Amino acid sequence: MTIHLLYFHCGYHLKMSSFDRIELSIDPGTWDPMNEDMVSLDPIEFHSEEEPYKDRIDSYQKNTGLTEAVQTGTGQLNGIPVAIGVMDFQFMGGSMGSVVGEKITRLAEYATNKLLPLILVCASGGARMQEGSLSLMQMAKISSALYDYQSNKKLFYVAILTSPTTGGVTASFGMLGDIIIAEPNAYIAFAGKRVIEQTLNKTVPEDSQVAEYLFHKGLFDPIVPRNPLKGVLSELFRLHAFFPLNQT
Repeated sequence: MTIHLLYFHCGYHLKMSSFDRIELSIDPGTWDPMNEDMVSLDPIEFHSEEEPYKDRIDSYQKNTGLTEAVQTGTGQLNGIPVAIGVMDFQFMGGSMGSVVGEKITRLAEYATNKLLPLILVCASGGARMQEGSLSLMQMAKISSALYDYQSNKKLFYVAILTSPTTGGVTASFGMLGDIIIAEPNAYIAFAGKRVIEQTLNKTVPEDSQVAEYLFHKGLFDPIVPRNPLKGVLSELFRLHAFFPLNQT
């Protein structure tokens, strides 16, 4: 009990599964998943001396209980209907392949048609190399769907950056939110520290890729701990004229 209390009071944010994140964010009994049956194939017939790509997918599905690195669906947040996508770093490092891109795009299109506020919770090591340039195409596809959602329909998208958010996710929908929220001490970058140092032969300053440092550089809006996050989101949605279903 003493150890548990220490973790509770220190404020350190351990990695959270997409299942736990949905439970934290969405009202009980209102979660309705979308496109659960979509699974990755092997579009470029990726060859590796290690475990074949298809076998790796099967292994991650078995170990995590997920079909892919993102869960998408609808639900209610303090009574407010929302569309939400939650990435899961446990599934191949939250890498963005064709299925991840397609699920997020379909979610954005559904939110556009139904006039729902949209939440995307980011946790990713970047594009999935086993799908080559097809992974990179997802950046443009999702961004295009978000342009229609935000600019044409004038709807409200909140991006939540958790640790880590890197690569193609940072370079696309992670930074396109009308409001961009980061978790405390989240690691947020395009290229990682090791890659930068090996490529440029320069030392990356400590803590230069964490949320608190980047906040002071104006990269995103508030840093919000998990405990008050649901309430903060609820207030933001009300401010943008999205209200609970049971409100008279």
